[in-house]
Amino acid sequence: MLIAGFPAGAFQTNCYVVAPAAGEECVIVDPGQDATEGVEELLREHRLKPVAVLLTHGHLDHVWSVAPVCGARDVPAWIHPDDRHLLSDPAAGWSETSASLFGGLTLSEPDDVRELSDGAVLPLAGLELVVDHTPGHTRGSVSFRLPDDEIMFSGDLLFAGSIGRTDLPGGDYPTILRSLAAKCLPLPDDTVVLPGHGPQTTIGRERATNAYLKEAAPHAGPTRGI
Repeated sequence: MLIAGFPAGAFQTNCYVVAPAAGEECVIVDPGQDATEGVEELLREHRLKPVAVLLTHGHLDHVWSVAPVCGARDVPAWIHPDDRHLLSDPAAGWSETSASLFGGLTLSEPDDVRELSDGAVLPLAGLELVVDHTPGHTRGSVSFRLPDDEIMFSGDLLFAGSIGRTDLPGGDYPTILRSLAAKCLPLPDDTVVLPGHGPQTTIGRERATNAYLKEAAPHAGPTRGI
């Protein structure tokens, strides 16, 4: 398994490329602000051919470069339908004050956009990625898992020592607690968590030390929409 990544742009959003090994097909996860050059460097370094871009949610700091990355390699982007509108209307995911900071920035959808659903298994690049719908940070937030390797790309659901914010449009604190309870707490302690921001961690470490996961524990049960 080859997983390489880098923090992109002013938001320091983690962008990953994932492949069975060097020299093979890969997927790209969350190409954020100014991520295009970093993605191309990783593809050259590891001799990778991308077949898809996977988006954990639609916030600008995770999708900023999705159209140019997809366009350069003629690959589809995958996103949950509840966040698809953010690809072309990024301001809708931010507060009115925050949106004004983008100075009229406009984005567009890639030519090929495909929609994710909870529990779907994506057979891409020789990998089988399980999609978990994890609303709470946004309505269409998802995480991606490689169950055989006990790896989770958590987006902005779970960080080392924290969780994603819930004060932006589409966010909801009780909902993210239910997502954590339903999609994170059942995982093995050895599951490696590769988050949207900050360092990697494990489910076991977060179960033992993350106050939000402790708060989520009584909310066990099926995840419900906002």
